[in-house]
Amino acid sequence: MQCTLIIATYNWAEALTLCLKSVLMQTVLPSEIIIADDGSRFKTKTVIDAYRKLFTLPIKHLWQKDDGFRKTIILNEAIRAANSEYIIQIDGDIIIHPSFIQEHVESARPGFYIRGSRTLINKETTAILLQNNSIDISFFSAGLVNRMNSFHNGFLSVFHKTIVKSSNKNGVIGCNFSYWKKDVVAINGYNNDIIGWGQEDSELGARLINNGIAKRNLKYKAICFHLFHSYFSRERDALNKQLLDKTIDDKIIQCANGYNNIHPVDNF
Repeated sequence: MQCTLIIATYNWAEALTLCLKSVLMQTVLPSEIIIADDGSRFKTKTVIDAYRKLFTLPIKHLWQKDDGFRKTIILNEAIRAANSEYIIQIDGDIIIHPSFIQEHVESARPGFYIRGSRTLINKETTAILLQNNSIDISFFSAGLVNRMNSFHNGFLSVFHKTIVKSSNKNGVIGCNFSYWKKDVVAINGYNNDIIGWGQEDSELGARLINNGIAKRNLKYKAICFHLFHSYFSRERDALNKQLLDKTIDDKIIQCANGYNNIHPVDNF
């Protein structure tokens, strides 16, 4: 099955380098990569252009002007640009396990979206990886904060409870997420009223569930490692949580300001 890989990024070219390097090592490659760029400077374009020469698949770089945290808008435009019926979505500050894409595709089922987990890497180990331009990270590596999330075992994954059919606040991790494009389009995509860091992925996941698309939690497969960084401003988080709560409590399916509200982006 063909799939599109969407990578969300903002002004961290060094991390994006490791991310793309790990994509290059996949057992199964996507049919295309779309970089959803929320206003990075020119260094990010340089990294993407370098990796275009290494991949045999198309890489689209969608860029919007840096006007604060507007990730929902650029993600909606990336979803619009996706040519595949199935989309895998990650962030540009993660390193993915070699079978990450293969396991998302193999786990895809009609009527479900997939929520994976992430393993956090501490500050010291992140610095070493970036300095050495290395993606050499595994369950046995030093500096893993929640190590069990990096334990890769397909057999154990079968026995993990996976299905969630009612929306809750334990929603989606946008750096490890996959879905059918038609399911997200049906709910009008990401909510563009969520401005600033926080809750945009979980709010989307809640509306998917409200529309009858169940959540499948993957454990012990589709592993990813999250590079340490300082947090974005969380001044909007409380307001965004109110939007999430309203979506859950009122069983909202479609947001008013989302995928159907087209925004101009540059295609590099």
